[in-house]
Amino acid sequence: MAEQVDGQALDEVVTFTSDLIRIDTTNRGGGDCQERPAAEYAAARLAEAGIEPTLLERTKGRTNVVARVEGTDPGAGALLLHGHLDVVPAEAADWSVHPFSGEVRDGVVWGRGAVDMKNMDAMILAVVRAWARQGVRPRRDVVIAFTADEEASAEDGSGFLAGEHAALFEGCTEGVSESGAFTFHDGNGRQIYPIAAGERGTAWLKLTARGLAGHGSKVNRDNAVTRLSAAITRIGEHTWPLRPTPTVRAALSELAALYGIDSDLTDIDALLEKLGPAAKLVESTVRNSANPTMLNAGYKVNVIPGEAVAQVDGRYLPGGEDEFRETLDRLTGPDVEWEFHHREVALESPVDSATFARMRAAVEEFAPEGHVVPYCMSGGTDAKQFSRLGITGYGFTPLKLPEGYDYGAMFHGVDERVPVEALHFGVRVLDRFLRTA
Repeated sequence: MAEQVDGQALDEVVTFTSDLIRIDTTNRGGGDCQERPAAEYAAARLAEAGIEPTLLERTKGRTNVVARVEGTDPGAGALLLHGHLDVVPAEAADWSVHPFSGEVRDGVVWGRGAVDMKNMDAMILAVVRAWARQGVRPRRDVVIAFTADEEASAEDGSGFLAGEHAALFEGCTEGVSESGAFTFHDGNGRQIYPIAAGERGTAWLKLTARGLAGHGSKVNRDNAVTRLSAAITRIGEHTWPLRPTPTVRAALSELAALYGIDSDLTDIDALLEKLGPAAKLVESTVRNSANPTMLNAGYKVNVIPGEAVAQVDGRYLPGGEDEFRETLDRLTGPDVEWEFHHREVALESPVDSATFARMRAAVEEFAPEGHVVPYCMSGGTDAKQFSRLGITGYGFTPLKLPEGYDYGAMFHGVDERVPVEALHFGVRVLDRFLRTA
């Protein structure tokens, strides 16, 4: 099939990515982010193409944009296309270029959000504007959502939209967003394109230990710090049992077939070893996990505090929440209380759906040397909140990446950047998929 996007779309995706990066939408949590300038930028680009945007806020400055492109088949379920506008913090002193410069240098766009995920926001804008120039309408209605607050609780973003503006998503049955259809080089010449069909659930935890406050020189058998330390050591050293979900099983089976090895799902750890570098695509999603990340106790070296607090980043697989809770009860023990600081559902999407097949075909059209496989994301996206509306979510932000480019390290990392050619590939693939979806 001949290429259908025009040269203007290829230029615009680079310009829009750079422009959006220059709009500082740092989300440190606690509500201090201001997505409105980026939302207004995206809304203006839509309006220029004759697509009417709606701007919505739960909190002043925490702005979301929703728009609908009508399809040719009113009987087909609508497709949600969503991307978040906020980014995580970046320390300029650590970077080779300023993280909010949006600099385009040697064929690469630099800055915070280049991958997570202002690149996809730019792709969406470039594609629908190309349609407007060409008079193209997709088969299905395409609902576009640019959201706030994904990098924190999503309460001002997708959670707010799903909870209070569900009517804007009427008819949506499926959605696509981050993060999938990127090139994974296995180091042996193979190029793998994983498309996400699931997410582990989010379980951010607060652990609290209480004890007897007192002088640091005295014997103290009720030391809150000691109790908390013991609990988080047990959590950090715990080996969770293997619990492969249907998506993970499909990923393992397809990878095993690609490498010509036996897909023995009764010994997954051994199978992962045989997969070599490709095991990175699934190794974090074959079991639940809990990683201690923050500690807070005391105010003076010679004072034993009466309370010590820790935070833990927990993730659980679809169907694994009960086991997660029971295990945390056991690992924390009787002297440490734990509670959810933030909790979101796990997701599982069918890999045998027509939509997944069309995503696969779109990637293979422009990367015939690639091998598309399903995978489950270890983290989470706005798809969790939109799932409350009955929307099945997939991770599909296509990028053709050169060998040596560490895609995973770009997320929340220093020197985040994306090649211009990757953006061009993304526009072509996204356009092809959306026209046929």
